[in-house]
Amino acid sequence: MCGCAHDPATWAARVELSCLRQGFHLTPLRRRVLDVFSLSDAPLGAYAILEELSRREGKQVAPPTVYRALDFFLDHGFVHRIESLNAYAPCEHLDHAHHGLLLICETCGRSEEIEDTEAIDAVAATAAKAGFGLSRVMIEAKGMCRRCANDESAAIAGPRVPMT
Repeated sequence: MCGCAHDPATWAARVELSCLRQGFHLTPLRRRVLDVFSLSDAPLGAYAILEELSRREGKQVAPPTVYRALDFFLDHGFVHRIESLNAYAPCEHLDHAHHGLLLICETCGRSEEIEDTEAIDAVAATAAKAGFGLSRVMIEAKGMCRRCANDESAAIAGPRVPMT
């Protein structure tokens, strides 16, 4: 893991439980899309999901059906759309509506969701000064995650040779 709280396996179970509690219907296709997300450590684009579903089912899956499933997950706060990557990342905070920051690793492709009220408050204040009312805020920041930084440091340092 890259140091983020996201666990794909438990995320899918939490989405299912949330749908059950809220009376949302998980269609067979939505369950299959949920399963694809649960097996990925990184955000996924619609066509990656489409290709995986088509591979699993041995037949071409229609793009509109995947987009409808993604819209369902997006509308109910189960995923975030990463605009810069044209991809979707599982929401790590299913228990409440929120704005946040997505930290996207340019090395491994993983994303980490952070809630930072100070950063969001600053964006809201700036928008308010401009007379703009916010409906959704998801800040995307790209760089290198802790895991990749540690791997890079280890590679630079080289193998440790015991001193005798």
